[in-house]
Amino acid sequence: MNKRTFLSAALVALMAVAPLSHATDSHPSTKRTFSLPPSADLVYSIKARQRSIAINGDATVQWRHGDGKYSLHTVSHAGIFGKILENHSEGDVDDYGLAPETFQEKRFRKEPTTATFHRDSKTITFSKGDESYPIKGGEQDRTSAPWQLVAQARSNPDKFTPGSQWAYFVAGRRDAEPWVFKTVGKETVQTGTGAVEAVHFVKSPPKSDASQQVDLWLAPGLDWYPVRIRFVDDDGDYVDQLLEKVVKK
Repeated sequence: MNKRTFLSAALVALMAVAPLSHATDSHPSTKRTFSLPPSADLVYSIKARQRSIAINGDATVQWRHGDGKYSLHTVSHAGIFGKILENHSEGDVDDYGLAPETFQEKRFRKEPTTATFHRDSKTITFSKGDESYPIKGGEQDRTSAPWQLVAQARSNPDKFTPGSQWAYFVAGRRDAEPWVFKTVGKETVQTGTGAVEAVHFVKSPPKSDASQQVDLWLAPGLDWYPVRIRFVDDDGDYVDQLLEKVVKK
């Protein structure tokens, strides 16, 4: 089994650990209105195929905000491996929306890594590697980026029309690059709580590119929470995360 592929794909709240994609603007910084969803615990089931081996698991997301702060804590488990991934994003809420201060990720049998957003010096640095990037406003990390998309969709639902694109500058374990989410359209998703209408997004690069494809479904009727996340490699291996329940806090 390709553990590296599975561990990368299992991150929830995209939650997206696919290879970062390039955009025309190398550091997008766009201020849009936003509305944070209610604090909640979200539970997902995971079904995957890696080198013809079926893998089942589960993942939880703890989303909290209040008093100008937010936090996101995600944990993924898979079969006999137990806990395979844990990450944490926390910070402030500013005029752009989520404003991370730290992003920590702990992978299976790997040392934890940290990205730090130094608001005083307006610089992003990493615990591993010498890369650094300026803070211009609106920067995200790999866990917060989908939730920034959620917050902006809640405030601007009429703008999320098929073909619209939403770009963010996203910090990972060692560096940062643009992510672009393209709106596909509305679809019905069968979740653990029944059928829900969701807006389907595709994260660049497009399906025609020979690399991992990331699809994300957000449900307007469920406060725009992510209800499904699917990663597909060019060899057909995949990881599919499906919402089982939401407990609002």
